[in-house]
Amino acid sequence: MKKVVVYILVVFVLYTIITSPSEAADLVEVGFKGVSDAAQGVGEFMTELVR
Repeated sequence: MKKVVVYILVVFVLYTIITSPSEAADLVEVGFKGVSDAAQGVGEFMTELVR
């Protein structure tokens, strides 16, 4: 069952990239921005914790 779900997810991602690459790029950018902001927040928290 897990393999089927992964397969469907991969097909969906490839379909999205092929049909609208600009929107897919925007989604990836938003995802990386979120991860970057979270990492920056953790870094600031640790810096303040050490002080």
